[in-house]
Amino acid sequence: MSLLQTGARAATALVLAALFAVPQNLLAETHVVSPSDLQQQLVETTRDRQNNLSTVRGFLSKSTAEKAMKSASIDPKQVQNAVSSLSDEELANLAQRANKAQADFAAGGLSDRDLIWIILAIAVLVLIIVAVR
Repeated sequence: MSLLQTGARAATALVLAALFAVPQNLLAETHVVSPSDLQQQLVETTRDRQNNLSTVRGFLSKSTAEKAMKSASIDPKQVQNAVSSLSDEELANLAQRANKAQADFAAGGLSDRDLIWIILAIAVLVLIIVAVR
């Protein structure tokens, strides 16, 4: 036997010995995030989405909003149904805008007319986003 063959056999034996000597659970891929952390993140994301849905739907279901949409020939039910198909980011953005518009209106920073324009803009934006998909 040549020196090369002997070295190859010795190397193979060492690799096999190392594989069987090391416990398999140490070779297993370790998770950086635990399953409970993933579940908690999922719960928080779902809760945030539900809060954003309720904010946008509440904003668009006000009588002022429904009258504004009907006067612009926009079906309020279609807009309400379209809201649920928005992505989390789109929904969060619209919820933030709706909250700001409500706060500005309550503080006297917006007139009824301004609020109607904001409502129509949000309704059209929702319909456009859904139509593009």
